[in-house]
Amino acid sequence: MVPDPMARYKQLLFYAAKLPPMAAEQHQPENKVEGCVSQVWVVPELRDDGKVYWTADSDSQLTKGLAALLVLGLSGCSPAEILSVQPGFIEMLGLKQSLTPSRNNGFLNMFLKMQKLTLGLLVSVKMGVKMIVNVCVKMRQ
Repeated sequence: MVPDPMARYKQLLFYAAKLPPMAAEQHQPENKVEGCVSQVWVVPELRDDGKVYWTADSDSQLTKGLAALLVLGLSGCSPAEILSVQPGFIEMLGLKQSLTPSRNNGFLNMFLKMQKLTLGLLVSVKMGVKMIVNVCVKMRQ
């Protein structure tokens, strides 16, 4: 945790600058985080290693820095790990005291959207496996 509030803001702006760009076609309604004052998008990718990797973007540099913090923290985690994270971690970071209530709410909404999208990935994978099994069973008949 960075103790000085101004240093925290600078750190978030640094993370924003380092966040890889998101492709314009990923700025879709299904990727948009609702409940944020700024425009924010998050996109997961479940890779062959079973881990989820994230991209994010925002029209606000500070909010982009918050998104980058989540991208750094959750990329490379398994879906189960992402779903097991409790929102209380936000307070442990020490950001709650430095952010306005609307930014805190937006940060929480980003996190919850990432968990929701992770759950969607799990459901899609399970449905895909179920469909493959059903096709294999029908082919054997």
